[in-house]
Amino acid sequence: MPPRASKRKSAPPNSSTVTSSDGRSVSSKAKTKGMEKIDRLFNSYANSSLGVIDPDGIEALCSDLGVDYTDVRILMLAWKLKAGKQGYFTQDEWRTGMKALGVDSLSKLKKALCELEIEVGKPTNYEDFYTYAFRYCLTEEKQKSLDIDSICELLNLVLGAQFRPQVDVLVEYLKVQSDYKVINLDQWINFLRFCQEISFPDLGNYDSALAWPLILDNFVEWMRQKHS
Repeated sequence: MPPRASKRKSAPPNSSTVTSSDGRSVSSKAKTKGMEKIDRLFNSYANSSLGVIDPDGIEALCSDLGVDYTDVRILMLAWKLKAGKQGYFTQDEWRTGMKALGVDSLSKLKKALCELEIEVGKPTNYEDFYTYAFRYCLTEEKQKSLDIDSICELLNLVLGAQFRPQVDVLVEYLKVQSDYKVINLDQWINFLRFCQEISFPDLGNYDSALAWPLILDNFVEWMRQKHS
């Protein structure tokens, strides 16, 4: 049985919606125009044969933004774009990220990088960014760990500004120890937890009986021997 027709009068059209001569609302056309600007910005850095912004394109983008290729803000941008492959931004990733940032021009992107630092600095976002940074560096299929040199660089990049004393000593330890050639995600996440929870440099509240990875037990033992 078909539904009964409503006896209520239909509401008048929303007076705030203006329709253009081609039948599309002005707001719809504005959104389309905004996406066209986002795409133009993407195309100015994209490799036309690949249809993505590749490492050369990212380097050119960094140059125009006035930031170094290794600046942590570029990693933050990759996080915001939810970029799946290190050194590459797809058009879909670019569109999603630029829309989220409210960016459709280079000048707006410059400003957004500063705001992105504040956004990433929020505790819940920071932990997500920290985990993303590790995964972003997994460049091989089925890769689950990173070599010590890469970990040391990444620690300096993502934790250095916030936990410089801890990072300096942890990096020193990682470079002199010989038990571990690679670091996995669980160990990486616990490095952040260690910096956040353990008093430093006295390590007074560190308890090896708790669920810390062995590499941190070894690090704490090495530190205590070093300062005994």
